[in-house]
Amino acid sequence: MFQELRDFLNPAEIARLTQLSRELRFVEGRLSNPANTTKVNLQTDHTDPRYPEAAQIVLDAFQRCRPFRDFAFPRKIAPPLLSRYEPGMMYGAHADNSFLTIGAPGSSYQLRSDISCTIFLSDPASYEGGELTLHLGTKPVMIKGRPGEAFVYPSTLIHEVRPVTSGERLASVTFIESLIPDERERNILYEIQDVMALEGLKMDWQSRVRLEVVAHNLKRMWSRN
Repeated sequence: MFQELRDFLNPAEIARLTQLSRELRFVEGRLSNPANTTKVNLQTDHTDPRYPEAAQIVLDAFQRCRPFRDFAFPRKIAPPLLSRYEPGMMYGAHADNSFLTIGAPGSSYQLRSDISCTIFLSDPASYEGGELTLHLGTKPVMIKGRPGEAFVYPSTLIHEVRPVTSGERLASVTFIESLIPDERERNILYEIQDVMALEGLKMDWQSRVRLEVVAHNLKRMWSRN
C-alpha cells in the first residue's frame, strides 16, 4: 500500500526549497549508494551549512501531517535530502537499503528504513521523463506529482526514477522507521483507524470503544520501540 499526500508542502515552503536548491552544494548521488551503478543523480551535500534549513522545512511538514502519522506510525525520520535529476539522469530499479547511518561519526545512529517518501518540487510540465515508478507485481505505477505533493511507499518495494530527457526534476526524499515495522500490520491498523475516522459518531458508542481497544492492543502487540 502507498499513500498520496496532496498539498503536503505549502507554496511558501515549495518556493523556499526551490530557492535553497539554487544555493546549496550538490554532490554525486552515488555517494550514498556506491554499489548501485544505475543511480545517476545529484543530491544535497549534508555538510553544507544551509542544508539543515532545507531538511527542517520538510520535517516540519511531517510533524503537522496527521494523515501521514496515521499511515506510517513514524518513530524516526531521516533528515530529508534534495535530489536533482538533469537530462540523462536516472535511478534504476531498486529497493532501498534496510539500514541507514544518520549523523557524523561519533554521534551517528542507525535508522531502519521501513517506509520511503518522495516529495515533488518541480512542476511536472517543466521536465520530461523522471517518473517515480513503483513496481507492484507486474503492473508498474508511474507517478509524476505536482509541487508539494508527497508519495509514501514501503522501502521494500522495487521502484525507480525513469530517465529525465529534458528539463530538471527536483524532489525531496527521506526514509522513515516505523513503530510498526511489518507492512501488513501497519496496513491493518491504518484501515481500522480510517474506518473509525470515517464513521465517527455514527457508530454505536460501545462498538466504537471496543474497536478502539482492539486498535490500541494491536499497536502494543506489534510495536517495536
